[in-house]
Amino acid sequence: MQISDQSALVAGGGSGIGAAVARHLAGLGAKVAVLDVNLDGARATAQEFGGLAFECDIASASSAENAIGKARDTHGPARILVNCAGILSPGRILGKDGPLSLDIFRRVIEVNLIGAFNLLRLAAADMAKLAPLADGERGIVINTSSIAAYEGQIGQIAYATSKAGMAGMTLPAARDLARHGIRVLSVAPGLVATPMITGLPQDVQDALAQSIPFPHRLAEPAEVARLVQHMIENVMLNGEVVRLDGALRMPPK
Repeated sequence: MQISDQSALVAGGGSGIGAAVARHLAGLGAKVAVLDVNLDGARATAQEFGGLAFECDIASASSAENAIGKARDTHGPARILVNCAGILSPGRILGKDGPLSLDIFRRVIEVNLIGAFNLLRLAAADMAKLAPLADGERGIVINTSSIAAYEGQIGQIAYATSKAGMAGMTLPAARDLARHGIRVLSVAPGLVATPMITGLPQDVQDALAQSIPFPHRLAEPAEVARLVQHMIENVMLNGEVVRLDGALRMPPK
């Protein structure tokens, strides 16, 4: 799919990987709407390139419907959805204070997994109504999983489970939506230089970087954005989860 002039939704675009994806797609000529539960963050990103910004709790059906509807009113139905929104709530199954709170586990699943599906279903409904492009394609959905889906660490039970669910739904979603000409993919980043990591002490960042086989550095959010670009442009990529991790395989802790 050619990116220029296409309407695109980037969820979680108020910071980190989502912001990098939003900037990159806008730089390629897409009409980008940034969705984020943090409206100030979404606005800050969108103002960089003259895009739209809407508050959106992806785990809420009504919030997502409202945000997508507002974006549609201005940019038209989106052919591109990139979902980078998510939360991380660490905790062991059995901690010092007893078993992990079910509410904590449930909230991570609701946001990361159910939220991703919520956006996928709503965006796909719009895409299916669009006229097909030259190759029969109507749209693409790219979710952000994680290498934690495969090597979840101690204390990552909720996060790893949610990301594994996202990875697991990629192929069946692609198969479900194939008859509509809608592709579904997922990116599984490793250690990326987002505020979550760059806020750590420098020696900790250096140790994390050295744990990556090659190259010995953290990935840049822009590198994830470039992978997203290739996924959009290469119509034969479908139903796949692509790791971007420098051959890193996470240890237990």
